[in-house]
Amino acid sequence: MITDKRLVFDTIPEQFDKWRQHYSPELFEYLISECSLGSTKSVLEIGPGTGQASDFAINAGCDYTAIELGKNLADVMKRKFGSRPNFKIIVSDFEKHDFAPASFDFIYSAATIQWIQEDIAYSKCFDMLKHGGYLAMFRMLDDYKTPNPELYAEIHKVYDTFFDSEQPYTCKFDYKAGTAHGFTYLGEHKFFGSRKYTADEYVAYIKTHSDHITLKADKRDAFFSGIREAVVRHGGTITFNATYMLDLYRK
Repeated sequence: MITDKRLVFDTIPEQFDKWRQHYSPELFEYLISECSLGSTKSVLEIGPGTGQASDFAINAGCDYTAIELGKNLADVMKRKFGSRPNFKIIVSDFEKHDFAPASFDFIYSAATIQWIQEDIAYSKCFDMLKHGGYLAMFRMLDDYKTPNPELYAEIHKVYDTFFDSEQPYTCKFDYKAGTAHGFTYLGEHKFFGSRKYTADEYVAYIKTHSDHITLKADKRDAFFSGIREAVVRHGGTITFNATYMLDLYRK
């Protein structure tokens, strides 16, 4: 068993890099424009994984720093971006790492900040931001029920029968609580996209979910076989409607 649940993705860095989806280009374009991101701005990404939401800030020329708890994930980031002069990565625990106050113009998280204790996340980000700086938190909400209602029902039968994780996902984070920590809320923004997987691709993708990585050994094969067979029976592909949620704050 993995003693620190936050390190679960660090056990599968290559699979994570291959199958974890990137975020909306429109979301990135909005942030670059709205927050005036460019070569004069210092940026911190919290928990980049293997860089699913890193390119836009690095390519915009920002003075980019990432803090990543997982050494194996950080190694992938170094292979991808290590030659870029505006790239830096710190392998450390965000909750414990000592950042100087007012160090950054922009701090962001792509579906990572919920792994941090909420009061620490907001208060520390507020302290680390310069006056007028931005905190951006985004995440993806997937809907495969609408485009595949019958397949959705069958997949959930497989979950009900076989899904049993040693370390269930239990993260809870209020993305609307920033004002209680001094931030000005600039609103919720939504961007949209879609994805399609074959049966084998979908199984490979869900094997990168935290609570699927830690499925109990006696249920694992039956669970993933059941999911694959369900997709095959319903035409061999599964479609997702994706909503990319952005909550934006300013100090």
